[in-house]
Amino acid sequence: MTHTTDFIAELLRAANEVGKLTAFEKSRLLARSVQTIYELRGQVNLTGREAGNDVATEIDLVAKQIQTMPDKVVVVALLEAAEVIRALKIVLDAKEEVLRGE
Repeated sequence: MTHTTDFIAELLRAANEVGKLTAFEKSRLLARSVQTIYELRGQVNLTGREAGNDVATEIDLVAKQIQTMPDKVVVVALLEAAEVIRALKIVLDAKEEVLRGE
């Protein structure tokens, strides 16, 4: 497994066990998610409007307001983050295959 797929698995586990996590752990996972999304978007060359900045912004908002967020909202943010990262990884892998001529 790659670092990205390991992180996706970590996000999914956290979503399933959100009640066991501290506010700091939830916030840190979401902040890492936002950073990973931006990094992957850069690698795929998605910027601006087509990148769907609203999703990353929403996840970042949940991370910054974690103390007041219900666990249901945190679960949705974790699952959205995992979904976006997974989709970007698929696009990046396909892009790399095309560049290699496969």
